[in-house]
Amino acid sequence: MAKQQSFSLLVVIILIILFTISSANAARYSVVTYGAKPDGRTDSTKAFLAAWTQACGSTKPATLYVPPGRFFLRNVAFKGPCKNNAILVLIAGTLVAPSDYRVIGNVRDWIFFQYVNGVTVSGGVLDGQGPGLWACKNSGKNCPGGATSLSFSNSDNIEINGLTSLNSQLYHIVINGCNNVKVQGVTVSASGNSPNTDGIHVQLSSGVSILNSRIRTGDDCVSIGAGTSNLRIEKVACGPGHGISIGSLGKDSEEPGVENVTVKTVTITGTQNGLRIKSWGRPSSGFVRNIIFQHAIMTNVQNPIVIDQHYCPNNENCPGQESGVKISDVTYQDIHGTSSTQVAVKFDCSKKNPCTGIKMQDVKLTYKNQPADASCNNADGSATGFVQPSSCL
Repeated sequence: MAKQQSFSLLVVIILIILFTISSANAARYSVVTYGAKPDGRTDSTKAFLAAWTQACGSTKPATLYVPPGRFFLRNVAFKGPCKNNAILVLIAGTLVAPSDYRVIGNVRDWIFFQYVNGVTVSGGVLDGQGPGLWACKNSGKNCPGGATSLSFSNSDNIEINGLTSLNSQLYHIVINGCNNVKVQGVTVSASGNSPNTDGIHVQLSSGVSILNSRIRTGDDCVSIGAGTSNLRIEKVACGPGHGISIGSLGKDSEEPGVENVTVKTVTITGTQNGLRIKSWGRPSSGFVRNIIFQHAIMTNVQNPIVIDQHYCPNNENCPGQESGVKISDVTYQDIHGTSSTQVAVKFDCSKKNPCTGIKMQDVKLTYKNQPADASCNNADGSATGFVQPSSCL
């Protein structure tokens, strides 16, 4: 954690220096110039929008600068297209959501970028003030759905680096309908019992990289939705949470697939799942193919390796049906560590569309210092090298 904070601080310092030096060539717009107050109480939403309007309207590269301090923001939408393709949102302070979750709880997104190209969000802290909504949800009351802290939609050539997201109401970061996105050096932090607080969710996007990040949350550390292709996840530490998940897929009968995903050099600690693929147990046109899980270390993970094609929450609209999602060519290579349950590898695939091309290579997972068990249903593939638990493929 200390290393991550140091990295984030270093990124901000370097970028401040670079953009100070190059200020003659780039337009710079500080939110305080437009009335933002760093007191954590004054509503600065209009000031942020005013600074964005200037940065987006600039014909040369622009910086939207948030100085140190705490800035109170309601839900805000930064929309393009802009007149330049090089906008840096440089955050040296903290953006604070309303403490009353009802204020933004029904708007879906707190900080929202749409139709932009070449935007970088660097440094800073997003404080989503989520615990009030989590408590409402965990009590079983009728509550708002909650707002995602940071969302990019229908945008290209995006970078998010050195950012810390705390206590989101709903998802922390969402990448939806985007191309060429790099998320790097990000810290995500929320309670392990915070509901639906996925760390980073990617869907309908291509060319996304998630690198050198630390994610602690109450749901999936990274969730990969339908229509995701060419995704790379590398050097990510996950836990607590629900692991790194492809899915859930197949909720809709017509759905784009997931392909060409590489997850490598990750550590997964104390999570509900490790490396998971999950689909609804009902007909769908979806698919999962060309997936590589490589160089993963598991520590006390309930389900280290799992494919579940019989997902059916509350047994509604799917009992007795089989998943239409076709899963093929999934490789697990160099996966080591400990399971907190006896069954460390579980492939529960569709009877109608069995999993094919599952490859296990150099896998060693133990339970209470003994070899764990594996379970396979409707799964076909191969095992090479040392594989423990013994392959059931």
